[in-house]
Order: sequence, then structure tokens, then C-alpha cells
Amino acid sequence: MTLATETIGDGERVILICHGILGSRRNWRSFARGLIAALPGWRAVLVDLRGHGGSADLGPPYTVAQCAADLADLDVAPEVVVGHSFGGKVVLAYTARLPSALRQTWVLDAIPGPTAGDLTANEVSLVIAALQGLPTMERRTELVDILTGQGFSPTLARWMTTNLQRTPDGLTWRFNLDAIQALIADYFALDLWDVLETPTTDLEIHVVQATRSERWTPEVLARLEELPGDVLLHELEAGHWVHVDAPKALIAMMVENV
Repeated sequence: MTLATETIGDGERVILICHGILGSRRNWRSFARGLIAALPGWRAVLVDLRGHGGSADLGPPYTVAQCAADLADLDVAPEVVVGHSFGGKVVLAYTARLPSALRQTWVLDAIPGPTAGDLTANEVSLVIAALQGLPTMERRTELVDILTGQGFSPTLARWMTTNLQRTPDGLTWRFNLDAIQALIADYFALDLWDVLETPTTDLEIHVVQATRSERWTPEVLARLEELPGDVLLHELEAGHWVHVDAPKALIAMMVENV
């Protein structure tokens, strides 16, 4: 079984887009349409990563490396790969495989190295913990009420409702929650700085820092500034959800550099 995908546009040249943890290809449709409208001759392939959306039934191993291997098994040869957050490390791991057609990798608001500090206090970990043992829900507003009642923002709570699907037994998740827990644990622990620090001929890596994101420490930014010239750091005035906060600015940045 391969990853669930969908294609936007009919150009010959391929941009492959990977969502973050708890997301799906559905979250990137609007952005992809805008990007392809600005890039004649291209098409975007959106994927559901292992454990998510249409790929929720793919079994273990639930690791970033396996997610990258899943991309390599697709019947496409992307020139550009784009990954947001968890997907950012997935595309870095994919880049390390040196696919022959690949020219650019875009890492959107994802830190290349391990995540330091108390991981149980990380927002993603808190959301995953909140989802454990939730009752069966009949209305999406029930999830919004539960999450906001636990201190999460209304924006995040409403976004989480996009991951619900209706079944005869009520609303269920589009993802495999056990897989999500294993994937995010691997993401937090994984160190992929070597992919950035080892220059590769004819391959650019673009790292996009969301300026309102809390992920970027002075130490990480200083290390990025010291990287070879084929690793380019961009600032984007946005929060972590770059494709929602600043889609036009992100599209303009990519179009200028692709």
C-alpha cells in the first residue's frame, strides 16, 4: 500500500508537498492551488503521510525515516519538495536519499535538530494528550468546546475539527492516534543537521523561519547562519501555520526562488 495522494495542476514539473503532524493533504489544497496558479508548467502532488488521512492504515514503523522512504516509493520524480513542521524533517530525510530529480527542498518552520526542553509541555504533545480518551462526538462544535475548555486557542480547536470524519458511529479521527504519538516522538529526537551541513551539488535547501513561531532559539539561528551557501534562510512574517497565516507571501517567496 502506498501513500494517499492528490494532484493539483497538470504541468510536467512536480512539487511534492508534505503536511505537519495531525494534518493531511486537505490542509494544503488552497495553498497548492495558489502556488500552481503562479507557476505555469508545474503540478503539485499532495500526500497524506503515514498514519494520517488516507494513509492512516499504513502500519509501523512510525518514523521520520519511514515517511521519507514512503515518499521515495511514490511514482513521481519531484524537482521540489516542501514540508511543514513534522513534514519539514520528512523532506530533509528524503533529501538525504539524494533523489536524482530533486533540485530544491523547502523546510517550513521546522528545526533540523532534536527538540530540547520539557516535551510534555510542547503544544503538540499537549494536544495529543488531550485527544486521548475523548468521548464519541456527534458535532464538531463539541470538540471545539472540549479543547478551548482545556485552554487551547479557538483557532487551533477549529483547525482540529478538519481532522474529523463522519461514520455511522459518530465522528472519528482521520489519523491513527497511536501512530501520531510514535511519529512525533521520533521527530522530537531526530537530528538532521548533517543534511544541511553537507553541501550537495545542484541542490538548494530553503529553510523558512516563521517570525512569530517560538521554535527558533538564538543558538539554532546562529548555526543556520554558518551553513554553506546552498542552504538559504528566509524569514516570513507569520506564526507556525505559515500556509494559513501568510499564504500569499510564502507563495511569492517560493515563486521567486524556484
